Amino acid sequence: MRLNLIEMGTGAGQPLVLLHGLFGQASNFGAVQKALAAVGRRVLALDLRNHGASPHASSMSYAEMAGDVAETLEAADAVPADVLGHSMGGKVAMVLALTRPDLVSRLVVADIAPVAYPPAFRPYAEAMLALDLRPGLTRREADAALAGAVPSAGVRGFLLQNLQLGGERPSWRNGLAEIAAALPEIEAAPALPAGARFEGPTLALAGEKSHYIRDEHRPLFRALFPAVRFGKVKGAGHWLHAEQPEGFLAAVGAFLG
Repeated sequence: MRLNLIEMGTGAGQPLVLLHGLFGQASNFGAVQKALAAVGRRVLALDLRNHGASPHASSMSYAEMAGDVAETLEAADAVPADVLGHSMGGKVAMVLALTRPDLVSRLVVADIAPVAYPPAFRPYAEAMLALDLRPGLTRREADAALAGAVPSAGVRGFLLQNLQLGGERPSWRNGLAEIAAALPEIEAAPALPAGARFEGPTLALAGEKSHYIRDEHRPLFRALFPAVRFGKVKGAGHWLHAEQPEGFLAAVGAFLG
């Protein structure tokens, strides 16, 4: 599947690819992408399948999503590339590096590990699916409707980026039904080929206040990515690139050079 992408910068070095997390989209990296492009990088932010303006599909295995990224980058003449993935996008990036190491020069995994996680996002999806998409719906009304299942105003704002208002009837821009059905697979540890390893430079970058990358995950990282380094962004939670963009950019810049 060919994915929608946003491209900035014209640097002659390795392209840099940005992969967003669950319910996100390429534009979530807007400020970060501009900053990275401004220092002479060609930076491509992709909408993963069922997200943003990319096509929808009934299945969302990590192998399929990594295959989408590979097809898109090859078509854009953007390989090999440095690949940075956040959350779900980090799992996609890891699978891409482990299955197509020829396409990945360096890997940055932002606040996710190659393990299974609890079903924390299912109430969000259920609340979004239950939203009455009636004509005249306002963003304030949609925000209020999600508040019971999504207490954080910031997270509600993030989710509601996917809501298209106006026209005859509001709609979800993303493939919400497909995402909801695929959540068990998205939450699971990625299926990997036996003996898979990525030998290239790798940075596992955690938010200081997040618990997505734990000390007990480090042996697994080292088994899959022997050249891995670990870092933290001070003061950041799970959405580290949005919460602490300066610290995030400093850590990524120090790693990529």
